[in-house]
Amino acid sequence: MTTDRPPLRAVIADDQALVRTGFKMILTADGIEVTAEAADGAEAVAAVRRTRPDVVLMDIRMPEMDGIEATRRITSDTGPAGTRVVILTTYDLDHYVYAALTAGASGFLLKDVTPEHLVSALRLVQTGDALLAPTITRRLIERFAANHEPRANAPHRDPSGLTPRELEVLRLLATGLSNAELASRLFLSPTTVKSHVGRILAKLDLRDRVQAVVFAYETGLITPGGTPD
Repeated sequence: MTTDRPPLRAVIADDQALVRTGFKMILTADGIEVTAEAADGAEAVAAVRRTRPDVVLMDIRMPEMDGIEATRRITSDTGPAGTRVVILTTYDLDHYVYAALTAGASGFLLKDVTPEHLVSALRLVQTGDALLAPTITRRLIERFAANHEPRANAPHRDPSGLTPRELEVLRLLATGLSNAELASRLFLSPTTVKSHVGRILAKLDLRDRVQAVVFAYETGLITPGGTPD
């Protein structure tokens, strides 16, 4: 079956050449174009500015500039509709992952991910979906947010432009509910819920559901361990 969709384009950023080579072999074998490789964060930022890929596979711990700062610069450069960043990490729920999510990453993968999961994950974020389930994002934030000061350089986004219904949807979304669960809880159709979520992301200039969850915690709409009534 043929498709008119352009091939997915990716940058691989990792300070270990063997890791980059392995991931490149997996991606290219599945028709994903690797536009560049980077050995540190500065190289990753430059590669994204030069090749404008759909997604970056970003290691966190790299010399010169780490993956967190590189993620912050890339997501700031490209905006909500631009390049997605998927974090590569060795340990689940590493506190660096929380920092990367607040910097704008769309999700994370463990470095021992299977080839099939790696490819499907990148194709998922290409569609604009977040790689992390909101429940996992919430778990990350609840574990680390209470011990972090609010970011001084966080973009200012005002939730006052949201309607009461949109605020309700955002608070529930931040507790980890899926669209289907939101629809059931609010007695709405899944299509209506999807429209609400889309408007929330557009009004707040957020790239995906993961960033909506981060926003809800950082602005105090919901607190770690808290659930809306």
